[in-house]
Amino acid sequence: MAVKINTTREYEFTERDFNKLRKIANDHTGIIVTDDKYDMYYARLVKRIRSLRLASFAEYVKYLDANMATEFTPFIDSITTNLTSFFREPHHFDMMKSTIIPDLCTRNDVMQGIKVWSAGCSTGEEPYTMAITLLEGLDGVKNAPRASILATDIDTTVLSKASRGIYEISRVEGLETSVKRRWFFRGKGSNHGNVRVSPELQNIIEFKQVNLMHEWPIKTKFHLIFCRNVVIYFDKPTKIKLLNRYADQLVEGGYMILGHSESIQGMSDRFVTIGKTVYKKIK
Repeated sequence: MAVKINTTREYEFTERDFNKLRKIANDHTGIIVTDDKYDMYYARLVKRIRSLRLASFAEYVKYLDANMATEFTPFIDSITTNLTSFFREPHHFDMMKSTIIPDLCTRNDVMQGIKVWSAGCSTGEEPYTMAITLLEGLDGVKNAPRASILATDIDTTVLSKASRGIYEISRVEGLETSVKRRWFFRGKGSNHGNVRVSPELQNIIEFKQVNLMHEWPIKTKFHLIFCRNVVIYFDKPTKIKLLNRYADQLVEGGYMILGHSESIQGMSDRFVTIGKTVYKKIK
């Protein structure tokens, strides 16, 4: 890659600096960082360099190497992208309510509860939407099982926001009126202009930091895993490994949902397709 150095920038950022930083990101997370992320890396990390009072990106690379235990999390928090919304890709939640939840309710292995994982939960809109769908889908079901959701991300900043469950009111304006009335509370006073998710939703979600490339501190077998817009960032060998790990973490006949631009074609024979980027484990 030939990087054109912008001499008007506050800090020098060379091709060497960029390559070292993206190698660290790849080595520890498996994320592939393409050449076009050069400007994004500068924009995201320059605030960190200012706060540490360093003189250059080269100094930051040295600092990161020497302080990996404490600096890796702020580094990853700075460079990861978190784009999400409530009921994003709504066909997935329609499938949950119409097909997946009714099927799970017929099984003996849900007597201890339906267990769901949001892997890459970002700022929380996905797991809260999953919680809404689960609780509404279980309404009226005789002897309905309990539901629980594990929501994980590598980014501690977004996890903190997600666990608070407070969002700008504009984030829910497009939702159905019945959903807003049941599951969100308008803020008052200093919280005017915000909404808070219902405690009923928060009570069934556990937020936890997990690096998907490391050993997972998870003993639970899940009935459903959402891993949308996650595997797209990895190379093919890493995708294959990750898909196998997801399959191992699912109960027999469990479900996996990927993002709209993702596919398992040619990478796993452990699932069958039952809907648009919706898969069922077969082995």
